[in-house]
This record gives sequence, C-alpha cells and structure tokens, in this order.
Amino acid sequence: MLLLNIMDFSLPFTNPVLKFLVILIIILLAPILLNKLKIPHILGLIVAGAIIGPNGFNLLLRDSGIILSGTAGLLYIMFLAGLEIDMNEFKKNKFKSLLFGLFTFSIPMLFGVLVGVFILKFSILTSVLLASMFASHTLIAYPILGKFGVTKNQSVNLVVGGTMITDTLALLVLAVIVGMTKGSVSSEFWIRHFISVIIFGFIVLHIFPIIARWFLKRYHDNISQYIFVLAMLFLGAFLAEVAGVEAIIGALLSGFALNRLIPSTSALMNRIEFVGNAIFIPFFLIGVGMLIDYRAFFTDFETILVAIVMTIAVTLAKFIAAWATQKSFKFSVDERRIIFGLSIAHAAVTLATVSVGYNIIIGETETGEPIRLLGESILNGTIIMILVTCTISTFVVQKGARNLSLFQSTAKDKKNLVNQEKFIIAINNTETVEELISLSTILKSKENKNALFAMHVINHDTTDVHAETNAIKLLDKAVKIGASTDIKLNKLLRYDLNIMNGILNVTKEKKATDLILGLHVKTNISESFLGSLTEGVLSKCNATSFIYKASQTIATIKRHIVIMPNNVENEVGFPFWLDNIWNISYNTGAKIIFYGTQQTIKFIQNIHAEHPIDADFITFDSWNNTKALSSNIKLDDNLIFILTRKDEPSYNKNIKNISIYLNRYFKSNNFILVCPIMKTLPINETIEFNNPSLLEPIEKLDELGKNIANVFRKNR
Repeated sequence: MLLLNIMDFSLPFTNPVLKFLVILIIILLAPILLNKLKIPHILGLIVAGAIIGPNGFNLLLRDSGIILSGTAGLLYIMFLAGLEIDMNEFKKNKFKSLLFGLFTFSIPMLFGVLVGVFILKFSILTSVLLASMFASHTLIAYPILGKFGVTKNQSVNLVVGGTMITDTLALLVLAVIVGMTKGSVSSEFWIRHFISVIIFGFIVLHIFPIIARWFLKRYHDNISQYIFVLAMLFLGAFLAEVAGVEAIIGALLSGFALNRLIPSTSALMNRIEFVGNAIFIPFFLIGVGMLIDYRAFFTDFETILVAIVMTIAVTLAKFIAAWATQKSFKFSVDERRIIFGLSIAHAAVTLATVSVGYNIIIGETETGEPIRLLGESILNGTIIMILVTCTISTFVVQKGARNLSLFQSTAKDKKNLVNQEKFIIAINNTETVEELISLSTILKSKENKNALFAMHVINHDTTDVHAETNAIKLLDKAVKIGASTDIKLNKLLRYDLNIMNGILNVTKEKKATDLILGLHVKTNISESFLGSLTEGVLSKCNATSFIYKASQTIATIKRHIVIMPNNVENEVGFPFWLDNIWNISYNTGAKIIFYGTQQTIKFIQNIHAEHPIDADFITFDSWNNTKALSSNIKLDDNLIFILTRKDEPSYNKNIKNISIYLNRYFKSNNFILVCPIMKTLPINETIEFNNPSLLEPIEKLDELGKNIANVFRKNR
C-alpha cells in the first residue's frame, strides 16, 4: 500500500517508465488485435494514439519525447523508402516518376484552389496554401509493402520518386507564400534558395557515399555501423532544413545516397528495418493519432464542412492522378491501388504547412482577435483529413500489396519447380566466414530464406583433439551471422578422408546448386592451388562453384567486373552462373561490367534488353592482355573470372596463368573465380536455375548442342 501511495497515477501519466510501458503495450497488442479484424496495424496505431492522447482518455500528453520519437519515425519512413528503392528501376523509370510527380502535384493543386475559392470561400492566398497541402503526401503505408515483399515493384519505385518531386514543389509553394506574407520574395530569394538546394543535393548524393564507403570498409562492428547510418540519416535531414527544405526530403535523399552500400539482403539492412518497424515508426504513428480531436465533429459545424470538403477533394484528386498514371504506363489495377494508396496519405508536409499557415497573422477582427492565414477550422479539418486519408491509404495499399504478392507467388508456382536453389558454404576460417555468408546472400534469390548450408569438414585422420569443438564454434558463429540477415543457416559437420572429398560428397548428397569456397585475405592463389582446384572442383563437382577472396566488405564494392572466355555462352553452365550475376545486381544495385568477345557480349546484351540491370559491355578477346585490363580496374572493383577447362568450347590455355595475373595485378582487389557446372550430368536429372523468374529449367544437360538462348524467358 505504501508503494501505491508513493506512485502517481494521476492523468496524464508523468512517470517516464509508465509512459514508455503504455506505448510498448500498444505497439505489441495493436497488430495482434487488429489482425483478427482485418484492420491494418498502421491504422490501429493511429487510432490508439487518438484514444490515449490528450483528446481521448488523456493517458499521455504529446510532449517533447513523443514529438522527438515521432519525428525520428517519420524520417525513418522516408529513409527506408530511399534505401529500399530499386535504383536500376528508378533510373529506368525516372521520367515516369517525373510525370507522376507532376500529375500528383498539379491535379490536387487545381482541385485545392477551386475548392478553396468557390466552395469554402477562402482568399486566393489561403486557397493556394490549402492546395499545397492537397498536393503533398506521406508514405505512411510504406511499411506494409515490406511485409508483402513488393517494395521492388515498378509502381512503388515510381511513387517514391514522385514523392520527392511533389513534396518539394509543395514545400516550395509554402516557402513562397511565407515570403509573400513577409514581403521577402524577390530575385535574391529565388537565387539563394536555388543555390542552397543545389549545394545540399550535391553534398548528400555525392559526399555521403564517399564517407559511408570509407567508414563501412574500416569498421565492421554491427553497432557502430548502425549508429553511423542513423547519424547520416539525421545529418541529411538537418542539411535539408539548412537549405530551406523540409527534413523529410533530406531523409529520402540520404536513403538514395546509401542505397548501393547497404544491400537489401545484408545484416545491416535487416537491423535498420527491424529497429525502425519496432520502435521509431510506431512512435510516429501514435503521435499522429494524438493530434486527432474527435470532438470537433460535434462542436463546430464549420470544421465538419471543411473536413468533409477537404477529404473528398483530396481523395478525388489523388485518385485521378493515380488513374492517369495507370493509363499512361499501362499498369495493372493493383499497381494503381499501390500508387493511389501511397499518395493519398497526408501527414508530414501537411502538418508542417497547416502549422506554419496557422501561425501567420494577416490581420485582426474588430474585437482584436487575430486573423490567421489558415484558421481554426482548417487546422481541425486537416487533422480529421489526416485520419481519413491514412485510413484509406492503409486499406488500399494492403489490398494492392496482397494481390501483387499473391500474383507473384502464383506465377512462381506455375514454374513447376522440383528443386530450389541450395548454397553450400565451406567454412574453415573464422575471419572469412562473415564475408562468405555475405557473398551467398547476394548470389541467391532474395525470396529464398532457407537456401544456405554452412559446412565444415574434419579430416578423418586428424590428431587435433579440439577439432570438433572448434568446428562447432565456427558453425555456431556462421548461424549467428545468418540469423542477423533473417536467414536460416543450416549447419553441416562432416568427417571425411580429406576436405575436398567431404565437400564434393556433401554437395552431391544435398543436391546443391552452388558451392562457395573462401580464401584468406593474406593468401596468394598459387598455381598448385589452382591445379588442385581444377582436379577437385572443376572435374568432379556438379554445382556452380565460387572461390572468393575478400580484400574489403562486399557491400562497399562499386563495380563487379565479369571477365569471360570466348564461346562461354555455348556451355551448359552459362545460364546458371549468369543468373547469379543478375542476382548480384538485383540484391545490391551495383554496376556489372562484362568483358568478353563480341559474340559473347552481343548474346548477353540480348538478355539484358529483356531483363535490364545496371550494366556495361566491353569487348575483350585476349587473356594475354590482362595487364591492359588491369589499367581499367579500380580498388573498389570486384573481379569475377569465369574459369574454363579442357574439352569445353571456351577452353583457353592461358587460364593456367590466372594465379599469376591475380597475384601480380589484382592483389588488392576482391575477386571471385567461378567454376561452371559440368556438362556430364545424369541424363534424367533436372537442374533448375536460382532465379526462376529469369530462367527456366534445362533437362538433359549433357546435350551440349541445345540452344542456350531458349532458356531465357521473354517476359519476367
């Protein structure tokens, strides 16, 4: 009883521990309870904020702590959108994003001005500012897309790019109106604003990647990397405010800047998404809910009228913009739902605009009351509009994302796949295990979460009494690293006559499609090693094999240089390793540069035309000219050599000199030696490609004369 007397349970709660506990309970229970009612949890968090907020049961105030956490959550949403966007698709569709941005800005602006002047009887200045609120939007439903795995869809990339355009234009309108009320809009204003924005954009898009690559190369501690990314996010947001634009634009551009340094399959990305979705973003949504005053519906008829008119107008305008975009680019109905759902939600820029407009005094009434640019009715009506548009957004995006996800799953089911990809990672050194797993996550299809096997082979005749204990520790470390990327890593501990024999037997037993071997960073690749590798892996292994040496973290690689021998496209193993190369681009966004003969380059260019990635093609037909090749290779490049062997169309006798080339010219570079699968596989065995959306299965692989080009699908 004494304890209860000491504790203060008066409303609103002031005890920080109790306040945080209430919020955590809401974050925990809202998804559980609302999933049973088929209500998106994002909407549930907003409603919960309204219930516990000062206009509800007054359990919590929207104090500085809530505002700080909510601001971080809003910036986090925008940062994730920039970080997860497919940069290849974004570049390819940048003009589509521009058109959508103009649609979703100009149409609501027109509606807003007409509604403000002719229906609500506002002044021109007030109507234009109201219209700018209609034009902006917040990607509040973006986390739903990650849940359904459709963040890479073309419509999503288009909306993210368009968001930057429409929000920037809306904020520019706000800046101009504020300047007009203060009488400071002049040529000097425009020049200063333009220069500051250009400097800000250059720093974020060009300087940030340099700083981030330098840091991520040198510091591998998980906590340090995450804190660094968080610091870059808020630095970008702060620089945006210094430049005179809203912080969310800086957060979005920061995501763009770090996009290719944080692969979507990496452990760092997994941590960023986890912390954001667990803490920061829910705080923002609860904070938005706390702004809602349901009593306005019953106390002020003008507020009701303004809220209804604003909500109907903005919904209609955003739908027309989404419909026009769909028809212009022949998107599906579900993609239109994604576009409309993401662009209908209003929160961040809308709140900033209404707050600024409410604080601008343009006169006084006869009784001395201030006349505001955006009055009380618009302020309350905006809060109600935010609730309604966020509700529409969550339901529409969830429906569209679910349908797209189901369609993708159905398309995969129609492939009639017998086996899924399986990667065997042979680990032997605690210093290389993390990089080997990182490599495997970018070589495999992103959708496959159970494709990795960490294997350690112990020589049957070993005299080391600690061999098994050390092996278990090594495998446990590998499993822990895999878990950090949200991937289940299966452990394989095997005793065999020798390591190579153990690797080959496990690969065959597990019907592995890919094998990854590692070299220590201080190890030179010798001719004897290459000879043993040829005898062991190339001649006996029926999986595409990768021998990897890492001089730096693979996430910091700028370009992957693929060096191919002549006639490599005529080999059975060609589509398999090429599929892995395509996955590197899909999972990291890094540029792929292909070096090969004119015939090989032309063949791959035809594939690239159907399945575009960020790639360049350079004619290169002499393995004797590797020294000339080295002059084009930079320190941040990863070299991928496609090996060849006797009795194959691509065989080149100079391949035996690969160890000399690597040690002499590329000692400081990352490199991967790729050993393609053999042609002499059992005739009744079906081998499947790692990415079924790109390639089809080939049966009876020993028929070398089969036209390899036919295995590439014409429509992904």
